[in-house]
Amino acid sequence: MIFESHAHYDDGAFDEDREALLGSFAKNGIDTVINIGASLESCRKTIALMKNYAFIYGAIGVHPSETAELDEEKFRWLKECCKHEKVVAVGEIGLDYHWKEPEPSIQKKWFEKQLELAGETGLPVIIHSRDAAKDTLDILKNARAEKLGGVVHCFSYTREIAGEYLNMGYYFGIGGVITYANARKLKEAVACIPLDRILLETDSPYLTPEPNRGKRNSSLNLPAVADAIAALKGIDREEVYAVTHENAERLFRIRKQKRKA
Repeated sequence: MIFESHAHYDDGAFDEDREALLGSFAKNGIDTVINIGASLESCRKTIALMKNYAFIYGAIGVHPSETAELDEEKFRWLKECCKHEKVVAVGEIGLDYHWKEPEPSIQKKWFEKQLELAGETGLPVIIHSRDAAKDTLDILKNARAEKLGGVVHCFSYTREIAGEYLNMGYYFGIGGVITYANARKLKEAVACIPLDRILLETDSPYLTPEPNRGKRNSSLNLPAVADAIAALKGIDREEVYAVTHENAERLFRIRKQKRKA
């Protein structure tokens, strides 16, 4: 079975066929999906998806590019959302310096606040870090985030940076970028990261793997990601599925919640 650890099925790209697409997952071996909050509105939609689909769990958080919308009242609302029994992480949170707005001081403030939220709620974190390797690590270390546990979503840094996260006990979300011809640094890093620290993800509807790059992504493309990881590790696809599934269950504590359902 396949565990999709990072997708955005609340996105408008799925409005026309969401129900049919999600309904096809079971027959394609996808048994668990984490839908990721990225804004206040997407958190609301994530909660609705969790209620409507037994196999969908949620992460609640505000993406660094959306942090300008936050204030203390809205942050209290996020905290309430984290009490939902199917919310399994705080995320995606972090820093993104690819764009000029919001300014880094705003991103850092709400990154730190959301790390505090994870500590208060006992939830692991899903980290987004783009063009911000040092600042992300500095904030995580200052927050003693190794105690929280978490995953670096869409990991795109070097194997040296991977080593820093491994020392913190973090996982690595690997998606479609691993299939790109120009992803040399990522492939070198993944070759060095133990399989028991890797999660499968798509970031749907974004970052579609080859040979479908440029089209809308979905969890149905995870076999291409698994094959790329398997080739780097010298193993087969089924082993990638099995180990990454166990990894995600461990991080997000899904197994216990499934027994309660």
